[in-house]
Amino acid sequence: MLMGSRYQTPINVWTPYSSVAITQKACIMSLRLCLLACLIAAACASKDQLKPTKWLSANELENVPSLNDISFERLENMPLQKGAQLMEKLYHIAHIKHDLTPNFVPSPSNIPVKIVKSNGERVEAKLNNYVEKAKAQPGFGEDEVTIVLTGLPQTTPTIKKAMRKLEQAYLQRYNLQEQQKYAQNEQSQKNKEYETTSSEESSQEWKSAKTTGGNLIIIDLGATLTNFKRYAMLDVASTGAMIAQTLIELTNKGVPHEIIHVIGQGIAAHVAGATGQEFTAHTGHKLRRISGLDPAKLLAKYRDNLVGLSRGDADFVDVIHTSSLAMGTPMRCGDVDFYPNGPMQGVPGAENVIEAVMRATRYFAESVRPGSERNFPAVAANSLKQYKEKDGFGKRAYMGIEADFDLKGDYILEVNEKSPFGKRAPAQKQISYHGLRHEI
Repeated sequence: MLMGSRYQTPINVWTPYSSVAITQKACIMSLRLCLLACLIAAACASKDQLKPTKWLSANELENVPSLNDISFERLENMPLQKGAQLMEKLYHIAHIKHDLTPNFVPSPSNIPVKIVKSNGERVEAKLNNYVEKAKAQPGFGEDEVTIVLTGLPQTTPTIKKAMRKLEQAYLQRYNLQEQQKYAQNEQSQKNKEYETTSSEESSQEWKSAKTTGGNLIIIDLGATLTNFKRYAMLDVASTGAMIAQTLIELTNKGVPHEIIHVIGQGIAAHVAGATGQEFTAHTGHKLRRISGLDPAKLLAKYRDNLVGLSRGDADFVDVIHTSSLAMGTPMRCGDVDFYPNGPMQGVPGAENVIEAVMRATRYFAESVRPGSERNFPAVAANSLKQYKEKDGFGKRAYMGIEADFDLKGDYILEVNEKSPFGKRAPAQKQISYHGLRHEI
């Protein structure tokens, strides 16, 4: 016998250890097969549950209108809940079937642009020539440049009014110095003939507000979305890249990128994000700020591309959600996301989905108006219930033009049903403080 052979087990000799090993291997194999069978069953069940017929009846599916049958006027005439349910159905069906690929990119020569001068006069242009006309204006680009991208056609009273309010607010903001001089002269002429009440003083706080100069440009992308199908099929990435080229041209002509603030409304909020991404890709710099006013649910998008407004698209991205369970998205899109009255179909006072979308524009416009910059105090929280129970996460912040650039996370606030929409009163002191931010 060879040395060490006593340590070897003959292959034809049975031992209890070999039986145990075989049994263990059989058990492991059996468990693996069971687990695989469970996973396959779960996948099949999930796939089956995702079918529209599992959450919509055949009659309901039959009654979902096609994109050609929907109009913005029809949505504005629908009650809020009905319009929100329709938008949710369209969104889920589109994403389960994955059959909507973006195919509409407006021509630059068809996108109207308004350059709004400080005296209220408007210079009309198109996307393909507005840069040249803007730079021809005296002093253009010496102060902040605000570029508004509209996301809906101004064909209904609600949309028209919201855009008019935003434009007026910026005119007041950029003309404040002249208004204050005029008010001071007027007050001195009165020579204290009567005492003002506290309410009068409050309503005239703009007289002591800080002055800001600037330029307003409105790129009316919404004017090209003449029907709902175009809105749904808009190629966000390509349209954003097209607008980014004009901003690159602006900066090449001497406008610092640090003073450019892009505001996107509805689906144009995602276009603004794509604009910021493209601008950075070509210049190596980021725009100073992008504000998303109720970013829309995207019905059509490429399956293999990440598209939409997100943090990082500019130095600071702030977002206001006013119809997150209807036309808008509930998804976080910025460094800071504000949810007036929490995620919902529409904020208080909104009677339809169009009005709910446009409330974000109305809120931002109110915050732009001199003296009203802090009309919307908010607190970091996960729900309106948590906010009301004074159990938020940190210190007060302000939604709108005065949002601090160091803000991060989700913020909740309450708003009024009618204008003025801001509660104005300081946000409630929170019971718990998790040290997300520290008072300076």
